[in-house]
Amino acid sequence: MVVLPALQAELSAATNRLLATAASLSDADLAAPSLLPGWTRGHVLAHVAQNAGSHLNLLAWARTGVRTPQYPSLQARATAIEAAAARPVARHLADLEEGAARVAAAIRDMPGECWSAQVEGMRPPPHPAWYLLVRRLREVGFHHVDLDAGYGPADWPEPFVIRELHDCRACWPRDDGTVSEIVLRSPAGGIVARWPRLGSGPAVEGPPAAVLAWLTGRSGGEGVTLVPMGRLSTPEPAALPAPPPWLTATAPAHLPATPPEDYP
Repeated sequence: MVVLPALQAELSAATNRLLATAASLSDADLAAPSLLPGWTRGHVLAHVAQNAGSHLNLLAWARTGVRTPQYPSLQARATAIEAAAARPVARHLADLEEGAARVAAAIRDMPGECWSAQVEGMRPPPHPAWYLLVRRLREVGFHHVDLDAGYGPADWPEPFVIRELHDCRACWPRDDGTVSEIVLRSPAGGIVARWPRLGSGPAVEGPPAAVLAWLTGRSGGEGVTLVPMGRLSTPEPAALPAPPPWLTATAPAHLPATPPEDYP
């Protein structure tokens, strides 16, 4: 189960980075807008803390076999975030630290055979429990950027970028694709990967982290270049089409039932 220790280590490091950023904020900073429409930084931290509890529910489902929803309902989730958003920084930090410690303990104590149990988030499809580590990393990594507090897409570790791009492609909404092709390029300009036949529209290209930020709504397309009709041009980011819907599924279909040696 090589992938599990690697994901655990990555999650611990990502959580520590988020905690360091949160600790640098004042109570007044938390009242400022985040990058998510309608949410302050306090809303973002409240969500990340409560998302830890929701993952504990799914880990318990995998361990016991008793169906335990991630959240009671979307409305209950929204209400809880709203109620906690205005808390002082010290309270947010305590909630984040407690949630992270409980998730780490639940992962550490999970019987090996339970990682193959099927669980399901707020949207289909069901997925094996080992993928919960990927989902929690996704929450921590993307919402760290959403704080708009000095940590940006360029700070994402390479394994995070590779994995999230893989899952973006695996969950690609082909009926709603707004680009025909994505080309990922290295800093030196070489092609890292090419995604053809994504839908109708122009091709786009850029560094992996910049493309991921655009696809997930974390940027307006800075660093992503439009290539209409196969001819290179450098328009303003506003010339890019809107990215297709992101996270239409909580997990790719057909994940391996048992934890793989690595992922992707």
